[in-house]
Amino acid sequence: SEKCLLRHFSSIGFWGLVNNAGISTFGETGWLSMEKYEKFADVNLLGSIRTTLAFLPLLRKYKGRIVFMSSIIAYFALGNGIYSMTKAAIEKFCDALRLEMKKFGVRVCIIQPGNYARSTKIQPPVSAEEIWNELSEEEKAVYNKEYVQERANFFNSILSEGSPNGNEVVDAMVDALTSPAPKARYMVAKLKEKALVLVCALFPTVVMDSILSYALSK
Repeated sequence: SEKCLLRHFSSIGFWGLVNNAGISTFGETGWLSMEKYEKFADVNLLGSIRTTLAFLPLLRKYKGRIVFMSSIIAYFALGNGIYSMTKAAIEKFCDALRLEMKKFGVRVCIIQPGNYARSTKIQPPVSAEEIWNELSEEEKAVYNKEYVQERANFFNSILSEGSPNGNEVVDAMVDALTSPAPKARYMVAKLKEKALVLVCALFPTVVMDSILSYALSK
């Protein structure tokens, strides 16, 4: 597939690449298997890297654009640390790539959406029963069903608050591809989500930990 695409685009030109593949799940660190960590890294991180490396020769040749789908969750974790991990990693990959591609005239942009769960359906509602059944005996000895149910309810309430206006993210992607002066980062999020990112960036870690711990306790 890679050879076929490269052969085809070499003759007609190639301008933009959007790395948008992503999967999400819910669960505390010890609840998830090593196989699940590997799958998420393979899709969310390595998938984007593979595609980028495949098209890099054409993007350099035509001075094109590379757009990556990240998330504000790259800055903090709240029930889906596995997703945060992959998004934080892709941000650092983009930072290095953006600087390296400047000399070739290639622009690298990152889209950082807030909560758009209702429009993307990237994360289905969480079932506490399914989570409990998948836990190892060691984890079941530490947690109980009531705790898992509370966490599931909390995460489902976050999903229900997601914006249905997915076109806002698409507009940012289009601007990144077509603007004469694209931004390095497009944060497409609600005001309170941007405020959380600001606190995370400017305040000591203990402040952000306190805010997130308070949210979880509620």
